[in-house]
Parts: sequence; structure tokens; C-alpha cells
Amino acid sequence: MRTVLNISIPASLAKEIKNEVRKGNFASTSEFIRHLWRTWQTEKVVKEVAKSERDFARGKFKALKSFKDLR
Repeated sequence: MRTVLNISIPASLAKEIKNEVRKGNFASTSEFIRHLWRTWQTEKVVKEVAKSERDFARGKFKALKSFKDLR
């Protein structure tokens, strides 16, 4: 199911997005926005993993002995 979401952006940004679509880098404005969303999600996960690695290096972790420990 799709939902229409209206956003307000500066004209200069709209122009840049339209140029990218026109160049063929994206199929549509919506695809451009979806790409931004996926990129943002990926960066969010990368930051979470980096934090987990830092915590692990500092000894802040829980040793799991069974699957029940995941709860």
C-alpha cells in the first residue's frame, strides 16, 4: 500500500532533484526520496553497529549462554 506524503522543500532543492531525475539517475522524484530514506536507514544501522563495537571494546556486553538470554 502506498501513501502520498506532501513535503515542502526549497525551490533550489526541488530543482536539484528534478535535474537528477532528468539525467536518468532516478526514475522519479519518489524514487529519489526513497533512495534518501534507504541511505539514512543504512547510516543509522552503521552508527548502531559502531556503537556496539565501542561498547564491546570497553567490556560493556552481556555473554549469552543460550537463546533465552536474548530476551
